[in-house]
Amino acid sequence: MERFFVGEKFVRFCDPSYTAVCMTKKKAARKVTPQTSKPYVAPEFLVDLLNARSPTGHEYEAQAVVDRQVEPVVDEYRKDTMGNRFATVNPNGDPSILFTGHIDELGLIVTYINEKGFVYFDTLGGHDKSMISGRRVSILTRNGIVKGVTGKRAIHLMTAEDRKKVPQTHEIWIDLGVQSKEEAEALVRIGDCAVYDQSFELVRGSVGVARAFDDKAGAYAVLEAVRRLSKGKLAAKVTAAATTQEEIGTRGAMTAAFSENPDFAIAVDVGHATDSPDCDPRKYGSFKQGGGPIVCRGPNINPVIFERIVEVAEKHTIPYQLEADPRPTGTDARAIQVAQAGIATGLLSIPLRYMHTPSEMVDLEDIEHTVQLLVAVARSLKKGERGIW
Repeated sequence: MERFFVGEKFVRFCDPSYTAVCMTKKKAARKVTPQTSKPYVAPEFLVDLLNARSPTGHEYEAQAVVDRQVEPVVDEYRKDTMGNRFATVNPNGDPSILFTGHIDELGLIVTYINEKGFVYFDTLGGHDKSMISGRRVSILTRNGIVKGVTGKRAIHLMTAEDRKKVPQTHEIWIDLGVQSKEEAEALVRIGDCAVYDQSFELVRGSVGVARAFDDKAGAYAVLEAVRRLSKGKLAAKVTAAATTQEEIGTRGAMTAAFSENPDFAIAVDVGHATDSPDCDPRKYGSFKQGGGPIVCRGPNINPVIFERIVEVAEKHTIPYQLEADPRPTGTDARAIQVAQAGIATGLLSIPLRYMHTPSEMVDLEDIEHTVQLLVAVARSLKKGERGIW
């Protein structure tokens, strides 16, 4: 019995009368030209932010990207002692609105080097400790990047009970490939920070993975919105703040909100896309990757700005999803709302899968729709509007 390949199916035949039919199909299959669509291209600004290494308290690389991409195109630009960046268009406008997205990310901080040169660390931000070991890392030092690998005892050398345990931070180390403490200390210092050595990549269409979509996606959205708003007329003063140290308590947002003291504010962060397996919508709500930005509603959210966001989204047919949060959110919005005498604050979240892992996943179209919504909200504001209710 002979067989050959036609299209996607193996065809078996033993009757010569089938040969002509099969060969005709084979020739037809060769003539088919598969349809190809134009590859999705991620914005350069976003990619640069995602690849910038900016662990909490050490946001230098992300700051440099923001300085380069934003400062030349806005009316006013400033920095502060927390490391925040502020980009303003139409500085004399009324009302004033502040957009925020944080540029810090999860990281590790060096705490101890043992006699054999193995480097121990603590975590910056909320890590899933089961995912730390076996990762390539980049350590940010005064002399540049030092490469290493996070290690722990191999599974072959563990007892059955050990294999069931999540290792504690002090049971994991960074291996620099050196032989002594002196060699290690020539490379890194106590207090140096590290991030996973994992960059941005598109995996399918507009869906990408990166080490720190949380919250480079939000930072890009607010800064790109202001870049677009620099062209055209506005009633409002619009400022985008790239904030620092969100992962350890929204610290940059505290000072940013206090110094700006705007009439309105919208924080942009990532939120959980619950359309992956094992996410119970009864517990976490229903949010889809590719479904548009998530608009939050609850005590942390001013009802005036919430209604404006929804109204504008519907007017411009921008997809959005609704979320209810019964308490102060774990975002910059919690700090902004209660700054000074109170700020009318809203929150947009970009749907994300696998938060706080080395490979967070986002549909870049959700980021683009977030930018469009921010731009439309800013343009909708009229002189004298306030968030008093």
